[in-house]
Amino acid sequence: MMRFFPMIALALGLLASPAAAQPVRTDNVEAELHSARAAVAPGETFTIVLRQTIREHWHTYWRNPGDSGEATELTWTSPQGARVGEIQWPAPEAIPFAMLVNYGYSGEVLFPIEVTAPANARPGETLTFTADAYWLVCSDVCIPEEAQLLFSVPVTAQGADNPDWSARIGEAVAALPRERPGTFATISTDGTLSAALPMLGEVRNPRFFPFSRDVMRNAEPQRPRVGESGLSFTLTPGVAENLGQAPLEGVVVYEVREGGDWARRGVEITAQPGEPMAGVSDRAATISPDYALAELEGAASGSAAAPSEPLTPVALITALVLAFIGGLILNIMPCVLPVLSIKALSFAGGVHAGEARRHGLLYFAGVMATFLALASLLIILREAGAAVGWGFQLQEPWVTSALALLFFLVGLNLLGVFEIGGSLQNTGGALTARGGDAGAFFTGALAVIAATPCTAPFMAGAIGAALTQPAAVTLTIFAALAFGFALPLTLLHFAPGLQKLIPKPGPWMERVRNVLAFPMFAAAVWLVWVLAAQAGADGVAALLGLMAAIAFALFVARWGRAWMIAGAVAIALTAAFTWRPLLGAQVEAELISEPWSVARVEELRGEGRGVFVNFTAAWCVTCKVNEAAALSQPSVAQAFAQANVAYLVGDWTNRDEEIATALGQHGRAGVPLYIYYPPEGEPIVLPQGVLLSQDLVVETITGDAS
Repeated sequence: MMRFFPMIALALGLLASPAAAQPVRTDNVEAELHSARAAVAPGETFTIVLRQTIREHWHTYWRNPGDSGEATELTWTSPQGARVGEIQWPAPEAIPFAMLVNYGYSGEVLFPIEVTAPANARPGETLTFTADAYWLVCSDVCIPEEAQLLFSVPVTAQGADNPDWSARIGEAVAALPRERPGTFATISTDGTLSAALPMLGEVRNPRFFPFSRDVMRNAEPQRPRVGESGLSFTLTPGVAENLGQAPLEGVVVYEVREGGDWARRGVEITAQPGEPMAGVSDRAATISPDYALAELEGAASGSAAAPSEPLTPVALITALVLAFIGGLILNIMPCVLPVLSIKALSFAGGVHAGEARRHGLLYFAGVMATFLALASLLIILREAGAAVGWGFQLQEPWVTSALALLFFLVGLNLLGVFEIGGSLQNTGGALTARGGDAGAFFTGALAVIAATPCTAPFMAGAIGAALTQPAAVTLTIFAALAFGFALPLTLLHFAPGLQKLIPKPGPWMERVRNVLAFPMFAAAVWLVWVLAAQAGADGVAALLGLMAAIAFALFVARWGRAWMIAGAVAIALTAAFTWRPLLGAQVEAELISEPWSVARVEELRGEGRGVFVNFTAAWCVTCKVNEAAALSQPSVAQAFAQANVAYLVGDWTNRDEEIATALGQHGRAGVPLYIYYPPEGEPIVLPQGVLLSQDLVVETITGDAS
């Protein structure tokens, strides 16, 4: 009898508590969790799926939603000792919407997830997993939906498959985009993505989907081509502006003929920077008439997408309501709260009722005017053929830099480093009143600018609809968004009862004023982080240098006119060296560097080439000044190219014994050190005690130095 006990226990466990999941139905999606195992053993890793059945003509989103949208999210509550992995994403579909292209799913989709049972789970008990699910489902409008999903699975000594779902889940896992043996991909600086895909077969409708949202423009044609060895695509750089300069990760999705039918397949790739490959672009890929992007890929490069149909009255009202609600919620987003907190201090200052109402109207006017100005600029850019959306102005490095400086200055003002208009406050009440009015309007404008990096719930659908409609409808929807945003603080100006809840003026106001400086600095730090993705380390260093110069100038200005002039000179000199990355200016020509090594120097000289070596470090201020003033100049790059001189960089940011030895051989204990090795003859060490000039570098490599 004891011999058959485990089998009996397993059978009773399956009968008593099978793996269970109850579907949850929202207005547009039916969702449920299913397990591939009807019972699991202690410590076993098994697969479950999130199944979404999406309403016809609606869609949810991939991990990178494309031009708009949000990916599905799951937050788990699991038994102690259990582990739940991340969502594994099936191959996405391209979903065009007017001038946008999004990435997502329609119909039924299964998202596999790996789960590991607790190692100390005991046979006979039941494990219950709960997921708080969130997804954005869209059609002409977007609706965020939430559901609580759960599944239970019994624990047995051996475990057993779920006969209803094991095979289906296995197929879903097998269909996931994976890296294939023999797959290799490159991405060139001109945007050519080459992917060698062995045993590709007959394919149609290929498209590349990047993991990063900012690396490329989603709504541009990719002009896919196919060859004996694989596929190629022509990509358009996105906000990141580093296409072809860094590895590019994503999924190549295509349809392949299998048994007379077309099946969608995906391959995960990591394209390394490099030249386009041969054998992947022999002919244009086949695009079927029913393909979602057939019109885009068949159109000429740069042509605009077909205009969207006008919104119905019901759809327009829905968009206006969503915009208004989104504007209300935007007030509590992290981007905006620091600005509105400063405005709230004015109530604590005991403003008169009439003045408060006037300030409220001016704040309202500032919000409305700035929102509509941004909408108007967006419409102009859209009509010019640009693909733009909410927060589009932050795609320019100079705008990001200016906003970071603005928040930094506001923070310094709140700390009392300087006062705006302090010397004018004794010249009369009229000027003081004028300053207050201007401050109210400016607060509204600044709050809108601060809000553009944020997207509140309900905003995505309203803005997506606005971007596809005629100018009048676009402005109307943005006006509803602005009205919702301005309304709460404006009403506070007209509600004396609410204002009385704020404590009486006192020393606490100065403390709160000082504390509010730090959210401003935090906002500036975040914008510096954004700039890092746009302009790299050089842009960040330039902005931080400019911040330091401005802080110095404001601090010493109180000491007299001579110090004020010194501060202005510091700002001017800093700006002279920093404007290029902050404005996003492109260098006409730049030196292409290689890592330094003794062997590489000898190899290049053996080829009859001159070699210029720059021993540098990221923490070396003199090095960076020399690189900005001389080595990054177009005339130097042109001279190197004409003389066929190689440029090697010995980076000593981290300790490197080989570089330390080379420095010691030339009598140096640190960087910078610049050495020119002519094709023949002894190396020339450039002077270390002076700043480099482009003339000195050019004269050294051309042999004209005296």
